[in-house]
Amino acid sequence: MPYKYDDQNIFAKILRGEIPNDTVVETEHTLAFNDIGPKAPVHVLVVPKGSYVNHDHFHSRATDAEILDFVRVTARIIADKGLAPGAGGSGYRVIGNAGPHGLQEVPHYHLHILGGRPLGAMVPDA
Repeated sequence: MPYKYDDQNIFAKILRGEIPNDTVVETEHTLAFNDIGPKAPVHVLVVPKGSYVNHDHFHSRATDAEILDFVRVTARIIADKGLAPGAGGSGYRVIGNAGPHGLQEVPHYHLHILGGRPLGAMVPDA
């Protein structure tokens, strides 16, 4: 399946330094920052620095180093924010949206890490 990346999306502009962000973690391959419209007390966006559209695009085309870094940064944020249930936290949710049915708003792959309160049902009953 071909993926068309829009290099004018807001995350591409953030990655180029054209738009400021509230950085949580930055590594060679990943940028994580606080969401400007948080839906929970903790709401961090984790964004790979490469030009990937969604989850399947990233995981089929990214290098092993990019994937490992992205996953490790996600785990680090969960630990640093005290969300991991096995480490005394009360839990968290990781969300990735893709395409129109997934309600993806920004065509750059990213994950939302949410926590800090009960989050309710994941998807309303149809």
